[in-house]
Amino acid sequence: MPSVFETSPTAIPITFVTKSSWDRVAEALPPPQRLFATACAFTAKPGAYLALPAPDGTIAQVLFGLEDDAAKSRDLFRPGALPGLLPPGIYRFANAPHDTRLAALAFALGCYRFARYRKADRPDVRLVPPDGIDATEIGRIADAAMLARDLINTPSNDMGPEELAAAAQALAVEFGASFACTIGEELEKHFPLIHAVGMASSRAPRLIDIGWGDPEHPNVTLVGKGVCFDTGGLDLKPSSGMLIMKKDMGGAANVLALARMVMDAKLKVRLRVLIPAVENAVAGNAFRPLDIFTSRRGITVEIGNTDAEGRLVLADALALADEEKPDLLVDLGTLTGAARVALGPDLPPFYTNDETLAADLSRCAVKENDPLWRMPLWPPYDSWLDSKTATITNAPSGGFAGSITCALFLQRFVEHARSWLHVDIYGWTPTAKPARPEGGECQAARAIYSLLSERYA
Repeated sequence: MPSVFETSPTAIPITFVTKSSWDRVAEALPPPQRLFATACAFTAKPGAYLALPAPDGTIAQVLFGLEDDAAKSRDLFRPGALPGLLPPGIYRFANAPHDTRLAALAFALGCYRFARYRKADRPDVRLVPPDGIDATEIGRIADAAMLARDLINTPSNDMGPEELAAAAQALAVEFGASFACTIGEELEKHFPLIHAVGMASSRAPRLIDIGWGDPEHPNVTLVGKGVCFDTGGLDLKPSSGMLIMKKDMGGAANVLALARMVMDAKLKVRLRVLIPAVENAVAGNAFRPLDIFTSRRGITVEIGNTDAEGRLVLADALALADEEKPDLLVDLGTLTGAARVALGPDLPPFYTNDETLAADLSRCAVKENDPLWRMPLWPPYDSWLDSKTATITNAPSGGFAGSITCALFLQRFVEHARSWLHVDIYGWTPTAKPARPEGGECQAARAIYSLLSERYA
């Protein structure tokens, strides 16, 4: 993406105002601008925008409303609405918003448009980098977030397992990383759960494997759920539940976005990225309820529900990752409706038994305005996974604590990693917000990147 940042001595100032500061700001305006603002009934309501005219008819400055400091909540990404409001030009922040770095990032993220299938001109606006802000780092994060959005927004007819692998390979080539793909008989032999989920589709399932960095550095492995479309399998979803299932590879998209940030920043890690890429389709050879498969780790899994397929493909990928005993093993996936019922679309739950990791990630999530909420790996619920005919079932009966039991299922496949983190993301913004257009979304990746940057810069 072209950079949103540009320096200019004639940049148009953007003045951030709140209801409590508006009288003071208005008093300092030249009288014609103050009268113009009064005539326009500008009141500094959060999100309110007003371009004040100069005597020559150009824009003298822009007023933009924010929440008061004492407000119950503040949207630190509210300045991300500006690119959709401003006329073409170069702008600068005349004063500090609530968080200048996040405001600059929001401005960049607010320039995103998905234009693969119809014309959607990117806003022709630029921002002078605010003092003390690393524009290169902001651009790195924004580019990665836009990669995730593009991948998720692409419909499944153009984003199947092969196309997802091609996108991963392009990223690997860009940064000089290794790339491998396991498919066919080798996949069936070594990753039976991945094969089982994807075998009914005419688009062959595969396991994508990217490697990058110095082998002497700490080993960080990222695993992303790459279900390129999820019908639910024979436990078929209703049409309403299937409508946006192109986003079911959101874990893979966000893992690739995170990998992009890590590699571009040249963090001191030995990075591995694993993506089980499948389509959960319906056909005569589709896997069935009560089928039993022996996973890569040797655990036998009874299929309680074919629509609980994401944890199956992640299980084999996690087992492979765990064999290397990584210092940090992270998996991301759009996994459970239960997480949305509990926390909604904007607040993904995360699970870990590492108290230091949990505290650090929670802090980074707040710092990056990338919300996450810790949920427990509750041991008493582990027995709910028991099966009468196999080691475990992928879908316990009862329907309680669905996100927790999914995490407990995945935990069965992680034994040797020094630290493990599981995040149950949604990967989608259902209603547009500043800097977050409706559609595919980068979730958890920015917070995790911040954590990795602190540890491995």
